[in-house]
Amino acid sequence: MAHNPNMTHLKINHPVTALPPLWVRCDSSDPEGTCWLGAELVTTNNSITGIVLYTVSCKADKNYSVNLEDLKSSHKKRHHLSTVTARGSAQYELFKSTALDDTLAASQTTITLDISWSPVDEILQIPPLSSTAALNIKVESGEPRGPLNHLQRELKFLLVLADGLRTGVTEWPEPLEVKSAVELVQEFLNDLNKLDGFGDSTKKDAETVKHDSAAVDRSIECLFTVRGDLDFAEQLWFKMSGSVISYQDLVKCFTLIIQSLQRGDIQPWLHSGSNSLLSKLIHQSYHGTMDTVALSGTIPVKMLLEIGLDKLKKDYISFFIGQELASLNHLEYFITASVDIQEQVYRVQKLHHILEMLVSCMLFIKPQHELLFALTQSCVKYYKQNPLDEQHIFQLPVRPTAVKSLYQSEKPQKWQVEISGGQKKVKTVWQLSDSAPVDHLSFHKSDVSELTLNGSLEERMSFTNLVTCSQVHFK
Repeated sequence: MAHNPNMTHLKINHPVTALPPLWVRCDSSDPEGTCWLGAELVTTNNSITGIVLYTVSCKADKNYSVNLEDLKSSHKKRHHLSTVTARGSAQYELFKSTALDDTLAASQTTITLDISWSPVDEILQIPPLSSTAALNIKVESGEPRGPLNHLQRELKFLLVLADGLRTGVTEWPEPLEVKSAVELVQEFLNDLNKLDGFGDSTKKDAETVKHDSAAVDRSIECLFTVRGDLDFAEQLWFKMSGSVISYQDLVKCFTLIIQSLQRGDIQPWLHSGSNSLLSKLIHQSYHGTMDTVALSGTIPVKMLLEIGLDKLKKDYISFFIGQELASLNHLEYFITASVDIQEQVYRVQKLHHILEMLVSCMLFIKPQHELLFALTQSCVKYYKQNPLDEQHIFQLPVRPTAVKSLYQSEKPQKWQVEISGGQKKVKTVWQLSDSAPVDHLSFHKSDVSELTLNGSLEERMSFTNLVTCSQVHFK
């Protein structure tokens, strides 16, 4: 009342400072199911000219009955309008990760499709192909059912080494191999020695991991496979990253390797472009002279970290270029060795997150290549300018024709119609969703249970939400 200039009997000095919007939470016990009441002042040229009153209702009701023309007529009558427009929006949940069991948490990966259009012809109308659509993608690394779980394990071990190098304390993970790291490295060196030092034992290791990836889901076994061209250093990383459990293991393994190089027992081949200490020693061994390396302090940890970085960078390059999603120039920021080693690890983490998003899309929504390419460019641009953020939702505009198979026969997670006239603040909104739109109310589940796709009984509910408003003019 104090803001209404017509209330002269209150003898209030004007102008009065406008109050912020006021919202009152309700318990929804009335017949309309009111859950919120709101009031917001309308100002024009710093002068308070009116107030908008909101009513928000919410009901849990599987047998809802609503007609679009009734909503339009009600809005026209309430606001004295001759014509109104109706805008529709719908959200489809294309994928959401769930826990495999009670002991394994979900990775919180979600892919949704938001669609908006106008005009709306009927309640729960399927969005037309002329709509505006966007994919919303949020991926938290570590999806246990994905084909990247072996690569995720390698990245985690890389982070362990990076933390150890930075803090001086390394928390070694549980080994994945039955044999010790020293045994595996000695066997590897013996095999190379039998093959005159030039043999390629990559094939066996690669096939093993390919099989592990395929075991997750054989339908996607070709999506991401281990490279078949692992060089000597990368094969060492493969063996040591799953078996090293102590600093002493590192020292013993690298001692065996350096001694074999010094004796000339092996002359292993390497990919070009590596600047790691081990690569330098191997190149020196070709000429019969090698620098003396003191395997003490942080040197053994850094040596393993360097070859792990080289290996993972080549893995990512192989995927992005092989799938024609990015060029070396696009990836330069993530794979450069011109920054310190901690920053290199951080950028590789970013690149892995981009890879997780792309693979999640390839697995669960199977988009066309042009969409994957656009998503790659968007993610690369974002991570060149922003820190790693697995909670970030990447939005990608898409043509409805490109994703129509994902939504036209599906039930939306949320469907909404917004009816408005000439004034922006005056609108009526009706929404249907499969989750409660307000968090301060508890709804009793119905007695009807539906059988879900995985065979479990799950009680499903539908929630209707109605927002109406009235505007009072002071002037």
